Amino acid sequence: MSQPEASTAPDRAIQSSRIFAQLHRYRNLLRKHWWIPALTITLALAAQSWRLWSTPPSYSSYGRMVVNIRIANSQSPMSVVQDEGFNFYGTQVAMMQSVTVLNRAAERVRALHPETSAPNEPVIFRATQIPRTSVFHLVCTGLESNYTRFYLDACMEEYLNLRRGMKEDTLGTTLSGIQDKLARLQKDLAKGEEDLLNFQSSNSVVNLEAQGGGASKELVILSSELTGLQIQYERLNSLSLDQNLEIQQGSGVSSLGGVEDSAEKLAASGAGYLQLKRMIELKKSKLKELAEYLRPKHPRVVALNEELTSQEKDLETLRKQSADRLDNTRVILKANIEILQAKINQLETSTSDISRKMAQYEKIKSNNARNQLLFNQLLLSQSSLDLGGRADPETVKISERASEPERVSLHLLSNLSIAIAAGLVLGLGLLFIIDRMDDRPTSFTELQEMFDEPVLGQVPNEKPLSKNAEIRLLQPGDSRHAFVEAYRNLRSSLLYMATEGKRAKVLLVTSAVPDDGKSLTTANLAITLAQAGSSVLLIDADLRRGHLHKRLGVESTTGFTEVLTQGLDWSQVVKPTNVANLSLLPRGGICQNPGEHFLRQSTKELLKTMASRYDYVVIDSAPVMAADDVGSLSPHVEGVIFVIRAGQTSARVAHAALDVLYQREVNILGLVFNGVESAATEYYFYKYQNYAVYPGA
Repeated sequence: MSQPEASTAPDRAIQSSRIFAQLHRYRNLLRKHWWIPALTITLALAAQSWRLWSTPPSYSSYGRMVVNIRIANSQSPMSVVQDEGFNFYGTQVAMMQSVTVLNRAAERVRALHPETSAPNEPVIFRATQIPRTSVFHLVCTGLESNYTRFYLDACMEEYLNLRRGMKEDTLGTTLSGIQDKLARLQKDLAKGEEDLLNFQSSNSVVNLEAQGGGASKELVILSSELTGLQIQYERLNSLSLDQNLEIQQGSGVSSLGGVEDSAEKLAASGAGYLQLKRMIELKKSKLKELAEYLRPKHPRVVALNEELTSQEKDLETLRKQSADRLDNTRVILKANIEILQAKINQLETSTSDISRKMAQYEKIKSNNARNQLLFNQLLLSQSSLDLGGRADPETVKISERASEPERVSLHLLSNLSIAIAAGLVLGLGLLFIIDRMDDRPTSFTELQEMFDEPVLGQVPNEKPLSKNAEIRLLQPGDSRHAFVEAYRNLRSSLLYMATEGKRAKVLLVTSAVPDDGKSLTTANLAITLAQAGSSVLLIDADLRRGHLHKRLGVESTTGFTEVLTQGLDWSQVVKPTNVANLSLLPRGGICQNPGEHFLRQSTKELLKTMASRYDYVVIDSAPVMAADDVGSLSPHVEGVIFVIRAGQTSARVAHAALDVLYQREVNILGLVFNGVESAATEYYFYKYQNYAVYPGA
């Protein structure tokens, strides 16, 4: 029970980390690009304000139409032209807003009110049903107040005219269809009466009914007998001789109806056969018992065997007789079945002819009755339509004429709110697109998802004291708790790393591109190793732009450049530092082509000599993608530490740099995630910095 819970907890923690990391990423993105949503909101407000300012004033007029209450007559066929149905209200709204009604309304206004000119912009007409009522709410909005009111009245009138025209067309079409149907039914009724008289003159319906009833009863009896014989015949064919004889003894002679004589003979021979068979089985059982304590040649055993042999011969004779009689019974049964089948076929033919004639008679009667009923209903419908169809009241009528036009409010607050919302959505959408295109990891979770290499440590983002100053290296009694503990954590990761064979002592620190903080990371890693009591040699191998000597306050007249190019003794060039156990081999002069010197075998031997005199040799190098120096130097070291700066290093570029190192079969120990926001959800040294105790506290 505990194992599933244990496996669920890490999954939940991973999901939670992803969510909070993504929220932190969006927060940083919003802090960095806050001006994008601000700009989109400003533009949206400006566009909406311009639209509202440039929009001319418009006027709205309101009207209402209501559906009449109609008492329907269930006896009246008027339902064929009634239009109240499931989709009635939606249909009427569509008719009110149809192009036909709107065009007719415009013509009506021009004819009745020639003094009112139509506006340049079309009038907007909307019709809606008030929920849970039979009332339609009509609204007309236009730039001319009088024209808008006249247009709404015209729309209501033209809608009613359209309905009246449609109803008259429907009534006319319905009456014409009913009259055509009545004419066809009259012809069908006359023909049906003639067919009925012709049938009765050539057939006696009473005799046909009597003959049909007698033949049907006889057919039922014969069919029952045939079924019984067929069952008996199938049983004789499907069962063995012994099974048939057993059944025959149990059911008696009458079980084979129609073949009593053959059944009696079969029963007689079968009784003897079964009785003798039982006797033989009893004697075999007795012989088996005697064989348990008597020898095979004992007189009793020999006599019993002789009796069994004689009786088995008699049994075989009786079995052949019973089989012959059983076959004879099958033949007789089959003949009786064929005779009955012939009689049934003859009766079915006779019955079929009678049934066909009776069906023809009933069909003529049914058609005549149906046609007469339909004829009467259509007569009633025609009468109702003629008398009351055209006088039927209108279903929809005007309840409120067009009101005096009212100036439409611009709804300034709501329109500006919509503009703000639209601008905000657009700005956030642009931020989302920027985020999707940005492959720079900003959290530990993102780093793990983008890279397969282990993460040795996270270094918080530390700001310099002044704008042009550099970040201070670690100092004794340093109060930057999170910064110090991050490098101590990196040191522990290297010291206790699970490695096979000899632990890496010659370490090279690099990054993909400049300004990722590799030099600061290299120096502080060397300082923490020295503070742990190890003798450490820090080498500035960035022979183009290296400046570790400035950070550590050491002169750099000669250094690693002169060792490689001039063959100076490296031990004479190494400088002590203010940090105990830490020595520095400075850059020296600037070298234009350090990669050529790094490729030499002498460089590899030089690093081995340094490693034999120091516990650790930590090398600061140029970025991988800036020069080929690292590609030439890294194969000579025992391990490489790769620095990635949060929110700055592109994952695509970092992967390319790592591929360059992997192609040279370099041992990459892991990644250092530098410049992590201390307020990030996955960075904890900062949250507990008050736990640290400093001298004098």
